Amino acid sequence: MTQFHSVDADSWESWVAENNAIVLDVREPKEWALGTIPDSVTISHSDIVARMDDLEKGTPILCVCKTGGRSSNVARFLAFNGYEVANLEGGVKGLGMPS
Repeated sequence: MTQFHSVDADSWESWVAENNAIVLDVREPKEWALGTIPDSVTISHSDIVARMDDLEKGTPILCVCKTGGRSSNVARFLAFNGYEVANLEGGVKGLGMPS
């Protein structure tokens, strides 16, 4: 099993800052319309295979979705392909954002 970090809702901002990471929102466009984490990159989970080259392997990535399930799958896939990734536990719902 490919390993990746899990980051909780209380720690995500410090994890992103400490790792100079990007936030990757893997929800669907209709979900992004409800709001995203500021400055996040938006690539839906269904497009990640086709668009993973848009992401730099040297930059850590925090994967985010509604509750953490889809982003966990994306994090696992990206880690398998050589990216340094983490998953936001509980997703944007855990942050109290519209989801």
